[in-house]
Amino acid sequence: MFKIQEIREIIKLVDSSSIDEFVYEADGAKVKLKKNGVVVTETVAPKKEVVAPVVQQSAPAAAPVAPAAPAKAEEAPAAAPVNNDPSLHKIVSPMVGTFYQSPNPDSPAYVKVGDKVGNETIVCIVEAMKLFNEIEAEVQGEIVEVLVKDGELVEYGQPLFLVKAE
Repeated sequence: MFKIQEIREIIKLVDSSSIDEFVYEADGAKVKLKKNGVVVTETVAPKKEVVAPVVQQSAPAAAPVAPAAPAKAEEAPAAAPVNNDPSLHKIVSPMVGTFYQSPNPDSPAYVKVGDKVGNETIVCIVEAMKLFNEIEAEVQGEIVEVLVKDGELVEYGQPLFLVKAE
């Protein structure tokens, strides 16, 4: 199983090298990288405890940046006390990057407050080095709060969503 840091290092090495394609397989997991706007994928053997994003197609330099939805501004003051509730599951960022709520500026958000999510429900994208990584909920429940604004930079381990687990 690959760790996020290992995948990041591989991406950096491939990006700074002159090679256009890289494939690596170990223990049932496979990482395949292609440069210059071509598909970048990661295939992982199914496990319950796996915390690895599926990396989608690389986009041109024009990253999808949309202004924050006005609804989030209304939710933040009312939901602030909920942030410290230990019964809520936090969906955290597996890497440093830019948080996006939707696949592109014209699409609706993957999830919003009140939406039901499953273990494999995609809740957002974190862009790192022009690679758009889909983040899965990894818990079944209801989105209680969105903690990050669209287009905002996020850190490794930073909470992105609060979920009331079922």
